[in-house]
Amino acid sequence: MCLHEAIEQVLKENGHPMTSREIADEINAAKLYTRGDGQPIPASQISARISHYRDMFDKKDGKIMLA
Repeated sequence: MCLHEAIEQVLKENGHPMTSREIADEINAAKLYTRGDGQPIPASQISARISHYRDMFDKKDGKIMLA
């Protein structure tokens, strides 16, 4: 699963906007995505990824939601 797909899944399952930290914690806990170096996904990587998928995600008041 790609990181943006994991973000989408977490947002759909939770049903409400979430912070990048909350999303990263959920992805890491469920092991939905693994970095190449095996380290946990940091919140900063969530923020960076959603900026490349503006057609999929919106961000308002520090919370990420599906577009």
